[in-house]
Amino acid sequence: MTTPKAPAADATLRLLTFLASRRSPVPAARIAEQLALPRSRTYDLLTTLVQHGYVMHLEQERLYGLGPAAQELSGAYLRQEPLARIGRRVIEAMVDEVGESGHLAVLHGRDVLYVIEERARNRPSLVTDVGVRISAHLTASGRAILAELPPAQLRALFGTREDFTSRTATPGPESPKDLRELLTRVRADGVAHESGEVTEELASVAAVVHDHAGWPVAAVALTFEEARTSQAVQERCTSAVRAAAEEIARRLGGRRPETPVTGG
Repeated sequence: MTTPKAPAADATLRLLTFLASRRSPVPAARIAEQLALPRSRTYDLLTTLVQHGYVMHLEQERLYGLGPAAQELSGAYLRQEPLARIGRRVIEAMVDEVGESGHLAVLHGRDVLYVIEERARNRPSLVTDVGVRISAHLTASGRAILAELPPAQLRALFGTREDFTSRTATPGPESPKDLRELLTRVRADGVAHESGEVTEELASVAAVVHDHAGWPVAAVALTFEEARTSQAVQERCTSAVRAAAEEIARRLGGRRPETPVTGG
C-alpha cells in the first residue's frame, strides 16, 4: 500500500468515508479501531470536523455521525450528477401522466432542498422551486426521507420543540413525539402526506428514493389542489410517486435497506 503524501488529509477522508458507510452514528472507539488510528488522533480529527460541521457529535449517546456540512456537499453532488439528470426525465414523465405538479428533493440539514421542479399545465405555481429550502418536518418529501433515518440521526435533527416551525395556519408536528408518531404512519403507509402545511389549500404525497447503500437519498412528490382533486386522482398520485421513486432508485442502482428503520 502506497504511503499517503498528506497523512492528515488521508485520515480525514477515510474517517468521513467510514461515517458515510454507516447507517447510524458510531462511537469514536469503533472509528479508531476500524481505521487503525490512535484514539488521541481520532478524537483530534473528530473535534476539528465537528467544529466545521462535517461531523455531528451526539453527546448523550457518545456517538459521531455525518454533519450538515457533509450533507451539503452530498446535496451539491446530487444536484449535478447523477440524481438530477436521472430524475428529471422521470419527474417529467410522471407529471405528464398524472397532470399534477411534481418535484424531487434531498435532505439538507433540517430542511429539504428542491433540485427538480416540474409544474403541470394550468396548475398553480408552487413555493417548492429549484433551490428553495423548507423545513423537512412540514413537507411530504421531507417526511418520506425522515421516516427512513436512524433514530439517533432523527433526534439530532429534531430533538427539541425549538426545532419545529410552521408556515401556515395548519400546524404540522410540534414536538419530537408528534414527529415520531407521524413517521410511524409514513413507514406503515409507504408514502408521506402533507395537507396545507406548506401552502394553504395545496396537498402533497411523496415516496422515498433509496441509493445503492439503501440510504434515503431523495424523495419524489406530487402537489395538487386538495379540494378540487378527486379521491381517485389522489390515489393515482400516490401510485405515481411510488413508481417514480422506484424507477429513479433503479437507475441509481438503489435498493431498499436490509434492516427496516424503526421509531426511536
